[in-house]
Amino acid sequence: MTSGSKATADSAAHVGRTFAGSVPSWEQRKRPKGRPNVIVMLVDDLGWSDLGCFGGEIETPNLDALAANGLRYTNFHVTPMCSPTRASLLTGVNSHMAGMGSVAQSDPGFAGYASELPNNVATIAEVLRDEGWATAMVGKWHLCKDSDEHAAAPQHSWPVQRGFDRFYGFLGPFTNLHHPAELLRDNTPIERDSYPDGYYLTDDLTDQAISMIRSVKVADPQKPFFMYFAHGAVHAPLHAKVDDIAKYKDFYDQGWDDIRSKRFARQVAIGLMSATTELPQRNAEPGDDVVPWDSLSESERALFARYMAVFAGMVDNIDQNFGRLCDALRELDEFDNTIILFMSDNGASREGEAVGTSAYYVHLLQGDDIDADSARIDLIGGPRTTPHYPRGWAMASATPWRLYKINTHAGGQKSPVIMHWPTGNLETGGIRSQYVHVTDVLPTLLDLLGVERPSSFRGTELQPLAGCSFGRTMADSGAPHDHTEQYTEMNGHRGFYRDGLEIVTNHKSLTHFGDHEWELYDVRNDPTQIRNLAASRPEDVAELSRAWQDAAENNQVFPLDEGSSIRFLTRPDWVKDFAEPVTIPRGTHTLERWRSMQLIWFRSCEIRISLEHSNGAEGYLVAHGDQGGGYGLYVLDGDLVFVYNDGRGQMQHLNGGQLQGNASQVVLHLAAKQGRTWTVSLEVNGDNCGEIAGIPMLFGIAPFQGIDVGIDRGSPVSWDIYERFGTFAYTGALSSVRYEPGEAGPESPDRLIDVIRKMGARYE
Repeated sequence: MTSGSKATADSAAHVGRTFAGSVPSWEQRKRPKGRPNVIVMLVDDLGWSDLGCFGGEIETPNLDALAANGLRYTNFHVTPMCSPTRASLLTGVNSHMAGMGSVAQSDPGFAGYASELPNNVATIAEVLRDEGWATAMVGKWHLCKDSDEHAAAPQHSWPVQRGFDRFYGFLGPFTNLHHPAELLRDNTPIERDSYPDGYYLTDDLTDQAISMIRSVKVADPQKPFFMYFAHGAVHAPLHAKVDDIAKYKDFYDQGWDDIRSKRFARQVAIGLMSATTELPQRNAEPGDDVVPWDSLSESERALFARYMAVFAGMVDNIDQNFGRLCDALRELDEFDNTIILFMSDNGASREGEAVGTSAYYVHLLQGDDIDADSARIDLIGGPRTTPHYPRGWAMASATPWRLYKINTHAGGQKSPVIMHWPTGNLETGGIRSQYVHVTDVLPTLLDLLGVERPSSFRGTELQPLAGCSFGRTMADSGAPHDHTEQYTEMNGHRGFYRDGLEIVTNHKSLTHFGDHEWELYDVRNDPTQIRNLAASRPEDVAELSRAWQDAAENNQVFPLDEGSSIRFLTRPDWVKDFAEPVTIPRGTHTLERWRSMQLIWFRSCEIRISLEHSNGAEGYLVAHGDQGGGYGLYVLDGDLVFVYNDGRGQMQHLNGGQLQGNASQVVLHLAAKQGRTWTVSLEVNGDNCGEIAGIPMLFGIAPFQGIDVGIDRGSPVSWDIYERFGTFAYTGALSSVRYEPGEAGPESPDRLIDVIRKMGARYE
């Protein structure tokens, strides 16, 4: 079928009614009294084996209890990336058809990669809200393009516009768990200058979720709720609380090879894997390889063990907070009548690559500096670093599957799934091995709730579902599931599953696509994808590759990403408007991250501060960024000081000397130079007062926090200043800061885009 699965007939049972989009009268409003509540809990980048009930050593007693009294699905597949999984989870259609062929970011002009949900899909929140459920969401959204996350952006692909009565969380891909860059309540950014000591996002999200549920159930005890709880953890930056890290101190000194072997042994012992299943050798593909733990130096082992201790603390904290949520449900006498689906959005992340990083925001584009990371090992996990673990730990997290997030091999697309519903009479402690796909979640939940999916929504005919209900498997471990084939594609990696056979590719960037890339596995007998049968069974490869091609053509998959990054650089012309000069009055809350970045992205910029300085006044005039990388300009002890944070904890300062009481205009010049650097200079009332060359440009996801005028909110650019003065608001008179972007730098992608396009075209 065109959706990439054989689910049309089954899905049709849940399609039929229409919704005109009009507001029903009081008499017409649906009152589904006593119907089940639903909580869908999604964890970001959680590996298949990270929970105790899936073989892990991390303490997760609350989730283990959920599994012991519910079902674990061991053959549940998602897309290998967060945004596509979230789109399919909420809509029941394949990710490319939901506009999310990859991570929600840019919009290169192709429907499958629009980075926003189209009008011809309906989210489960939209369907259930129409049926009388209260709908709420906390956490990470990441289903709108980055250029639509600021205050003046269209909000049609934000949570409240896509069916949620309440929302508390963030729109983008990740955030600082100690000092979140920006949180929204419904459609409005929360204006907060600083976070209290000990603040931690997972705690906050859980508090908000409990509050939302209580408010509904106290106001109307008979009204069911749908809660979508999308954790920011355990995505990078890896942040955890001090006590949670301490619990795993020194534990991971044994290394990823031993942890992986022990997890696999437990998986076999508890029945998740059969005794005949083989654990693959250490990942060895070039660029994906993991070295033996014993080959590392002593300092490397100490650093890498610290990264994993922080990760374990994050998982542990998720479980603690899940326990709090369950206690709140029991207090309301709603636990037994709540369907809980717990899952991960993709496989374990390899974004820390070979040696990990304490500086995630700059690591992805500027490479490794293991010496700098080791120098601040004791800070890793706290608010002064933005860490990610090495891919050796991602391999262990994915046990027993091969490869990682983004890959179409099992390590990228298998999710640990727990289904729990006491009044649904589920088998307690049951294990289900049927092939299930994330597109099956929406039709399954509607099936369990007795709700039909509408055939049209807001006057638009909806796409057919790609998934189908796996409700039968909940009652019967031997029941077949009708989702028997499925395509996969992510960043050029491809895959297709049909009736126990699976083909996959591990596509290398800037190489030719072709049938030579296909690997073939009989996953009924070789679930861990060890024996590649492509050479001995070419007819099966040919059949399944044709099926992948048909599914790709019918699901808006093309054009494939050849690895040039052109689709992330291609932007509509209107984006250029955000590189025009802008004046930011004092009192304006933090300008959103993406919007702020356009003013300095690979370019020169003049930053003009209008003030009436008086002797003795001090504080930040302007700040842009945080502990993950940024810059600022402040007055301290009478001196005008430029501060730059490279994201790795290395600070540079330019002292412009005493700022006299008659100063009315300060100009900070960022001059773009060869080598992706700035020459920074200061000017006061037209007089030059200092210069420093060779400052590395910040770009990509650094600065991760936007521009502040007269203060440095949230995560600070300078930790030293923060410890001494907090947000260090300027005590003098400051009217505004004006950003005047200049010419693109010599190595700006805007200057090189034609070259990049031609380079990529060679491999289309």
